[in-house]
Amino acid sequence: MSYTIVKSKKGYLVFTIKRSEKRNAINYEVMEGLAEVIKRAAEPDIKALMITGTGDNAFCSGGDLSVFHSLRTKEEAYPMLSKMAHILYELLTLPIPTIALLNGIAVGGGCELAAACDFRLARKGIKAGFVQGKQAITTGWGGGSILAERISVPSAMKLLMEAGLQTAEQLKEDGFINALYDSSPLQAGEEFIEKILGIDLFVLKSYKRVWIRKWEETKLRERIEEEVRNCALLWERDAHIQYVKKFISKKQ
Repeated sequence: MSYTIVKSKKGYLVFTIKRSEKRNAINYEVMEGLAEVIKRAAEPDIKALMITGTGDNAFCSGGDLSVFHSLRTKEEAYPMLSKMAHILYELLTLPIPTIALLNGIAVGGGCELAAACDFRLARKGIKAGFVQGKQAITTGWGGGSILAERISVPSAMKLLMEAGLQTAEQLKEDGFINALYDSSPLQAGEEFIEKILGIDLFVLKSYKRVWIRKWEETKLRERIEEEVRNCALLWERDAHIQYVKKFISKKQ
């Protein structure tokens, strides 16, 4: 199994990507796991959802190109991109608080997954970045549109357009990371959310609705769809195909 879902006695769920040998890259099974935990998180006794990766090296290295390399045309790439974008929008609009626990490096789609959570905690010293530009594509799961909702315009543009890795400390200054920790991820997550868990669930859902309503009114779902389609167009360009070929050859 590529993931685990654990329910805490304190009323929150923990979703862990269990693919350390692939730096916790996302494959179709992880996608299904995320869809499953999102459904479970809507149950009436769940007050929060935490997402992390196994091990100390990686939170999530994005989409697993060793799995997705066979997607060559925009018609082939779009269903995968659209599927994950739908999952991330469902995660974004969950009526309860969500926390990404960055236990290690987060790159590409891993940063898109983190952006879809309400809060991001990172272990001191790790790096993260929206590196899709160096792969000759854009964010394709809605992460660019979601990032634009999270931090300032200049900071978001710089992160996306430079397509590089930044330290957790720098990302905290930019507003992408909310807190740093040097304990275990789950301990840090519990400490961060302790006071929130003490608040009535209906209050938490009412406050979350403030942001969900804003995203509905500003047509975020439609903006994400446009982002997905743009990425699908870039996916079939030779520049991206050549990048994938080089990536796969290095892994063999």
